[in-house]
Amino acid sequence: MYLLLCMLALTDIATSTSIMPKALCIFWFNLKSITLGGCLTQMFFLYMGSMMHSAVLMTMAFDRYVAICNPLRYATILTNARIAKLGLVCLMRAFLFVLPLPLLLSRLPFCANHIIPHTYCEHMAVAKMSCGDITINKMYGVVLVFVIIGLDLTLIALSYGLIIRAVLRIPSKKAHQKALNTCTAHVFVMLISYPTFLFSTLTHRFGQGIAPHVHIILANLYFLLLPTFNPIIYGVKTKELRDKVGKYTCIR
Repeated sequence: MYLLLCMLALTDIATSTSIMPKALCIFWFNLKSITLGGCLTQMFFLYMGSMMHSAVLMTMAFDRYVAICNPLRYATILTNARIAKLGLVCLMRAFLFVLPLPLLLSRLPFCANHIIPHTYCEHMAVAKMSCGDITINKMYGVVLVFVIIGLDLTLIALSYGLIIRAVLRIPSKKAHQKALNTCTAHVFVMLISYPTFLFSTLTHRFGQGIAPHVHIILANLYFLLLPTFNPIIYGVKTKELRDKVGKYTCIR
């Protein structure tokens, strides 16, 4: 569980780090320009972090399933080596699926207007500046969302379906509460992550009647809420983390 929490924190840090240096340059030094290569690099790491975040949440759902449905075998099933392999698979999956995004954009011609109507190099915001045909870019963006996020959500739903079935077989209501309580932090994080990401992504592609500032706010909320609330949620719900924070922040 702690290795997965570490992976979740690293994806949040990596995603924020891909945006913040350029944002600070704009606010501190008024350096608003960015090269095409820099923009595509930012986009690559941005979406890599997002895809990794979804993969880690899926892995955490499997972790909760094993902890509740096979508690006696938990230590033998989810070994450190196996978690490391799962993390590597998630990383490779994100790399292979996100890499075509900047490659598809790099082949497009761009018009005279090079102003990105966004606070970072969002895929569709950059694609819409092109004078060329962006049909493939739109299609791949939609496929990426539905294949990766759809697969992760399906596996998460399957894990929780098995968890609920196992919990309902337990006669004790106290045991019900204890078992489900181990999943609350993960559920809260998912309720913050997926609705904001899907709503932002889908409205950018299908919500032509929505004002541009709404798209920008929704996109920024996704990258603001996750790094802010994930540590708070898991810090409040995990006793060991609460104890450690209390130990190191307590005024003696």
